[in-house]
Amino acid sequence: MSETGLNEAATNIATALQRPSLAPVWLTVFAICLDLPVFATALWFAQYAAVSPSDFAPLGAASVGFLVAAASIGLLALGGGYRPNVMRKPKRAILGAFLALAGPVTLAGSLAADAWSAEFANFLLVSFLALASVIVPLRLIETQVVAWIIDSGLIQRRAVIAGGGEHAERLIRGLSARTESDVHLYGIFDDRDDDRSPPQVIGVPKIGGYDELIDFARQSEIDMVIISLPLEAEERINWLISKLKVLPVEIRLSAFSQDYAFSHNARDPLISAIRGTFPADRRLMKRVFDIVFATLALLIVWPVMLAAAMAVWFETGGPILFRQKRHGYNDRIIDVLKFRSMYNETMDPTARRVVIRDDPRVTRVGRVLRSSSIDELPQLFNVLSGDLSLVGPRPHAVDALSSRQERFSSIVDGYSARHRLPPGITGWAQIHGFRGEVDVASKLQARFEHDLYYIENWSIWLDLLILLRTPPSLLWNRVAY
Repeated sequence: MSETGLNEAATNIATALQRPSLAPVWLTVFAICLDLPVFATALWFAQYAAVSPSDFAPLGAASVGFLVAAASIGLLALGGGYRPNVMRKPKRAILGAFLALAGPVTLAGSLAADAWSAEFANFLLVSFLALASVIVPLRLIETQVVAWIIDSGLIQRRAVIAGGGEHAERLIRGLSARTESDVHLYGIFDDRDDDRSPPQVIGVPKIGGYDELIDFARQSEIDMVIISLPLEAEERINWLISKLKVLPVEIRLSAFSQDYAFSHNARDPLISAIRGTFPADRRLMKRVFDIVFATLALLIVWPVMLAAAMAVWFETGGPILFRQKRHGYNDRIIDVLKFRSMYNETMDPTARRVVIRDDPRVTRVGRVLRSSSIDELPQLFNVLSGDLSLVGPRPHAVDALSSRQERFSSIVDGYSARHRLPPGITGWAQIHGFRGEVDVASKLQARFEHDLYYIENWSIWLDLLILLRTPPSLLWNRVAY
């Protein structure tokens, strides 16, 4: 066994899966980045050829072309036109683009000229000829690129199997028979001995038991765990789902068995048990949100940060920043920055001793920084580096203890389930007053429940609401010492 608790085979596979696979959402982004300028330029030239540019005043021909292109791309995305299985087929991709463009182009023409007039008909004809001259070659190129990306395995759902034996064999054979399946299997985890669960099933190795599966999922970038047990084994399946629910990956049940048959046209013969909490589209939205608002925040609060840094230095000298190892996304260890609020000789990077009211280790400047949460502002750099999000469950120190010297995981069952989204500087629990010292178990339980609510109801709008409510919550809930 390695230091991580995994055997050599599992460690090697986990190491090879350190970076996430290319998610379908990135293909969509790639196609939109090509489509938008090409569609807009074609429509811009079509307007000059068909109608007087003054007909589009006050917006102007360029603005109209951009708006029509953007509206068409939005319709195409809503209609599934950017799904990989559509984009790899030239006829479907070309037809879908023209259908999406039809409505917005017709509307733009009716605004520039009288409906059904000669000028209106001319605008439509010239517009679709211009679009055809760019859409057909563009889609032919895109479909070749997309087909190559899919066939080369760059886009795939990385999966491992929980449960071996004959049911795993049916699952592997069933997925192999589906030529368009994007599921790639990397290993089997099973607690049974080799007689009941062979060390290898059709080339897929058994690399550990169920306890090792948790460690493997936290050390690698997999997308899915497939439970390959008979569906009538309800008690065993529920036990596994309960054990795996702390992970941010998707949990599915295999429906490949003697009692179930799926045609090759069936979309996905894997039954969803737990939806993944942080798929690629969420990662993209949350990352863009974090970069934009963290940058704006730094532009606003840098004078406060400069004043805080000077105050720390002039009071006690020594380092201005304090680094502490905390639990990050998927229980991984990250270094979190803070302004130093304790005396040099009493700093506690492991957080073995919780900070209490009137704690003698905290400096005078440190009390102000902690009570106002100004000490957390350097974590904006953690956000830009990707270790933290602006909003999320607060990251606790690796060895954090309550005031009664109890580990958080021993107080709340399944505590690590709060790591299914990236941790944040502020969060749903914090704006409801659950921050600071944990002196009774009920405080940690309430914080945990608020974190789970946030994870299960996450949206960009919820993040924005929490950001707006954070400043007043800091003024009214001074519970950090």
